[in-house]
Amino acid sequence: MASRIRGVVWRLRQDEGSAAVEFVLVGVLLTALTLAVIQLAFALHVRNTLLDSAAEGARFAALAGNSPDDGADRTRQLITTAIGATYADHVSAGYTEYLGIAATQVTVDAPLPLVGMFGPPRSLEVTGHAAVETIDG
Repeated sequence: MASRIRGVVWRLRQDEGSAAVEFVLVGVLLTALTLAVIQLAFALHVRNTLLDSAAEGARFAALAGNSPDDGADRTRQLITTAIGATYADHVSAGYTEYLGIAATQVTVDAPLPLVGMFGPPRSLEVTGHAAVETIDG
């Protein structure tokens, strides 16, 4: 019985060197988790910036005297300034009916950033709408 207890104690003492390995493995796991959360936050930032730019472009196109092309140009300008020209390649604008009201619509197709700024092309689509302004006279 005493030799059996000594054997268990000896096996427990052999576990002394694993703290360094455990530290490294936990550190790698926490680093990966932190980077994933940061990447998710960045993807949401890009999406919200694209959506805001599309909505602003639609509002600009809806002003009296402006055309949908003016709104698309404004959207491209905002996206290029905020994120980069890569995200402003596929912007389209036109007239539509939104909730029963004549409106302008600006749609942006951009890459969804999965690793840094890189991701599959045209995998993120956002659309902005605005009621068309008319001058009755």
